[in-house]
Amino acid sequence: MPSIKSDPLYNDTEPFVETDPSGRFGRYNDLLGSGAVKKVYWGFDQEEGIEIAWNQVHLGKFSGDERMVKRLQSEVCLLRSLGHKNIITLYAVWLDRKNHTLNFITEVCTSGNLREYRKKYKNVSLMALKKWARQILRGLEYLHKHEPCIIHRDLNCSNVFINGNVGE
Repeated sequence: MPSIKSDPLYNDTEPFVETDPSGRFGRYNDLLGSGAVKKVYWGFDQEEGIEIAWNQVHLGKFSGDERMVKRLQSEVCLLRSLGHKNIITLYAVWLDRKNHTLNFITEVCTSGNLREYRKKYKNVSLMALKKWARQILRGLEYLHKHEPCIIHRDLNCSNVFINGNVGE
């Protein structure tokens, strides 16, 4: 019986740029979006077999301001305590002192943000708009009833994320 030899050209590891400390999450170099202090990359959860968003805040912009770094960490950790279907899920968070980054892993919203989505799809029914508004309001209600109460302070179409395949 012939033996099966592995193909040296076949590599069964993911082409990650980096992985989290546990090795569960991997980051690709594909950028999903960026802001003033944060970049968001495509990633993969090897344990669950799902795509994720790898959020990375470069702390060099806050060098010397340890209070600001602690504030960022506490805001991200607060997100970890939330559990509502209309609020993005946080899976992991860690501080990478070597690379001066705060990293956190969230669910990926496949269709981007509401601003981009509305530019792409211009003819949306009033019924769909009302459905989205109700979902946003349910998320806000959850935040406002949370103990302690959470106020978003920067709610706009760029901060509302869409999973277009399910209309959420």
